[in-house]
Amino acid sequence: MSTPLYDALKDYAARRTARFHMPGHKGRWLPLPELVPLAPLDVTEIPGTGNLYEAGEPFDSAQALWAQVFGFDHCQFLTGGSTMGVLTGLTLFCPPGSRVLLDRGCHRSAFNALALLDLDPVYLPRPWLAEENLVGPFGPEQVEAALKKAPEIKTICITSPTYAGALSDIPAIAQVAHAHGARLLVDGAHGAHLPFLGIDAFAGADGVVVSAHKTLPAMGQSALLFTRGVDPELVRRRASLYGSSSPSYPMMASLDAARDWMLGPGRQEYERAARRVAGLRRRFPSVGDRLPWDPARLTVKVKNGPAFARALEGMGIYPEMEDGGHVVFICSAQDREEDLDRLEGALSALEGEMGPCPPLPAPPAPERVLSPRQALFAPVETLPLADCLGRVAAGQLAPYPPGIPVVAPGERIGKKELSYFAQIGYNSPNVAVVKA
Repeated sequence: MSTPLYDALKDYAARRTARFHMPGHKGRWLPLPELVPLAPLDVTEIPGTGNLYEAGEPFDSAQALWAQVFGFDHCQFLTGGSTMGVLTGLTLFCPPGSRVLLDRGCHRSAFNALALLDLDPVYLPRPWLAEENLVGPFGPEQVEAALKKAPEIKTICITSPTYAGALSDIPAIAQVAHAHGARLLVDGAHGAHLPFLGIDAFAGADGVVVSAHKTLPAMGQSALLFTRGVDPELVRRRASLYGSSSPSYPMMASLDAARDWMLGPGRQEYERAARRVAGLRRRFPSVGDRLPWDPARLTVKVKNGPAFARALEGMGIYPEMEDGGHVVFICSAQDREEDLDRLEGALSALEGEMGPCPPLPAPPAPERVLSPRQALFAPVETLPLADCLGRVAAGQLAPYPPGIPVVAPGERIGKKELSYFAQIGYNSPNVAVVKA
């Protein structure tokens, strides 16, 4: 019997690792009442179980309870992660062929939506924090300036929190958007836990997408789309464009159970984890003390990110991601004190490898040659990145994680882009470029 994937997963699960990566349940348990096995819950649309894409029970009640927690009119369960939510949200708010003000640091799913909907993006560059070697949060002034230059834009899409944990001022940005007659969609994939910590990080937004599986005890790919001022029937129809017609009931049940648990003992457990993160930030060089930041996200500054992460893995500690000068840890209510103790001990042992990495420039602003749709559907050829000077990208050049394109479809790969990739240590043997 040959089961290579299953064997690899069993091997990882059997090792005594400390998981500081998604999913938020950390491989321990899902808060289902009485620890009900998942297999009996794996059903389909039969009498009594409802239909995700139609009004009616039990989804109306289950989704309304989530909407109440986040302060929105409607919640739509998603079984395709925040990717499905971003695609759905942009389809709701952007008529095909329209212009959109897009956070340059958006996830690749937003760039895919540009092509699918034939949208014309106006990119909003992220503020570069040179002392931290990463992008920072947005304030309303950047959005105000962009909308004054392009007043025809009626949809804005911003990521908050970022992968590293930076929180933009969404309430103030929403005020600016509405003053210009625009709607604000927030990719809050990494912020599903924030309302349970008393942080109203999405106030005023017209739509918010969060990945419950990233930071809460919910199954992988389970996510949520919150909307206000939008007909729920329209939300369901748009979501059905991107979701399976056979959505996973165990995944959706885990959303139901995660919310219920987080409104009880889960909140205290998350607060405990956040207090430990605050202590680690004070002790070790990290990002976030002087900025609006996710209190449960630990981003430490190191001299060599890949080497630091490999050293941690050698100690049985697996972070979420690393780049040239940072290592990111997702901490959640499911992290036991012994795991956090192990993390603190490992960071102590590697403290000599911490500190600022060599300064990095802000990501480049590539030249746009084709529309995202033209590029994504053009004939392509595949080349090593080093051979792509002057070529037009047919897909995203996005180190993953975090999945944020440095070069988006339709943009030219120039000298400054190749130089930036070299500086961050990214090199791909298979880059799709538009056929010459």
